[in-house]
Amino acid sequence: MRQHCALKHGIVKEFLAEFLGTFVLVLFGCGSVAQTVLSRNTLGEPLTVHIGFSVGLMMAAYVAGGVSGGHVNPAVSLAMVILGKLKIWKFPFYVIAQFLGAFAGAAAVFGLYYDAFMDFTSGILSVTGINATGHIFASYPARHLSVLGGFIDQVVGTGMLVLCILAIIDGGNIGAPKGVEPLAIGLIIMAIGVSMGLNCGYPLNPARDLGPRLFTAVAGWGMEVFSTADYWWWIPVAGPMVGGFVAAIIYYLLIELHHKRPDDPEKPHEEEDEEEDEDDEDSSLKDKYEMIAMS
Repeated sequence: MRQHCALKHGIVKEFLAEFLGTFVLVLFGCGSVAQTVLSRNTLGEPLTVHIGFSVGLMMAAYVAGGVSGGHVNPAVSLAMVILGKLKIWKFPFYVIAQFLGAFAGAAAVFGLYYDAFMDFTSGILSVTGINATGHIFASYPARHLSVLGGFIDQVVGTGMLVLCILAIIDGGNIGAPKGVEPLAIGLIIMAIGVSMGLNCGYPLNPARDLGPRLFTAVAGWGMEVFSTADYWWWIPVAGPMVGGFVAAIIYYLLIELHHKRPDDPEKPHEEEDEEEDEDDEDSSLKDKYEMIAMS
């Protein structure tokens, strides 16, 4: 009974941590887009948006990292399940918490800038047009982007995100100093933003994209948020999950699988060499002592 209560308490803590972490990510990230768009680029630009999402992810990792690992992304959670770093039964709880946190973060941004939204749009919330604001909360493709191109974009972008995260937290690799991991993870988003943001704004996170998109659907933008661009909405949901899965497999096969294990056969030889060196040092000291004694 006590063990069951402890288990229940543990998953609740992790659920709340993932919720709050994702809330922080979306508040800072979408908030930076809102400030840029609603000020008509007078108080923001693409670089400030990159900074907003980078720092948002970094702060989200600091908020939730010590409790749940700070995944704040279903694609990251899936990669952790594949590598055995997260129990599979916890996966649905993490995903639900992440979606709810993203939804709440979008609602907070809308509430914070409600008056600015009404002034900018004259009360007409739309996804397309000169006063479009739907892209503040969710991703939409550039005109040149095809469905296949968008899917590949999300697979590659999320794959790089997950691959680099795995490297940062890998104790068998160089890794990052304890407590600095969130900073390094935030820099990954900065790198992706400045190199892979042209096509659709690098959502890379099903919860971060679909959660706010659902909010806009019920907050006044309507079902246009799903039908726009030939029903684009599913690509930033499915693409990142495929990218996270592929990245986990690649990292395991090319890096983690080749780490030296505690039972590595080379280790006894190394220990024997160390013992021989110690014996040589002892004999050398003994010889020196005898030489001094004879003199």
